[in-house]
Amino acid sequence: MVKIEYYGHSCFRVSTEEGSVVFDPYEDGSVPGTTLAKGIEADAVYCSHDHHDHNAAGLIRLTGRKSPFPADFIIVPHDDVNGDKRGLCRMTFLEADGLTIVHFGDLGRLPEPDEYERLKKADVLLIPCAGFFTIDSAQAKEIISQMKTPSLKILMHFREGSRGYDVQETIQEVMDVIPGVERVPETSVTVDPEAVPDKIITLEPIR
Repeated sequence: MVKIEYYGHSCFRVSTEEGSVVFDPYEDGSVPGTTLAKGIEADAVYCSHDHHDHNAAGLIRLTGRKSPFPADFIIVPHDDVNGDKRGLCRMTFLEADGLTIVHFGDLGRLPEPDEYERLKKADVLLIPCAGFFTIDSAQAKEIISQMKTPSLKILMHFREGSRGYDVQETIQEVMDVIPGVERVPETSVTVDPEAVPDKIITLEPIR
């Protein structure tokens, strides 16, 4: 069983009985309306790129153990002009308890055909959806439509109330474009490798 906890913005912790990793912790003050919870612990931290709202690895307490989860990466642009505006970032592919989990980072354009081929093998996708800094809701919808069934899609990097950037789409605007999004009123979800749900969801951030 794999537990996925949401800490707001693009930050998640993935854990099993064997260990844990954190994706994209953010600096205090870098994301309006959102502060990273204190005392997060993990075996490893993966930061998709070197922007303050994604690279606060120093805020995570490392256990000193080696991560038990194999990981590899695809380098992608952080914009729609091959990185000329915002540079590059990486999508992380993590293998945990038989599941392939992909954190998209701040992907700024639709995947290339070879990238789609890898993404179509994913069981869980942590995907941005609100535009300006990343792909927007229409692009996220297109990517989701290409993914395998079943697979769990968890939306991230959107605006809700005072949380997020003014230039981003709100989660309601995202839901107007992407049908069937389930607002899960929990901070985490546990995924059984033998029964992966075929859903698009959001989680509540841990405070």
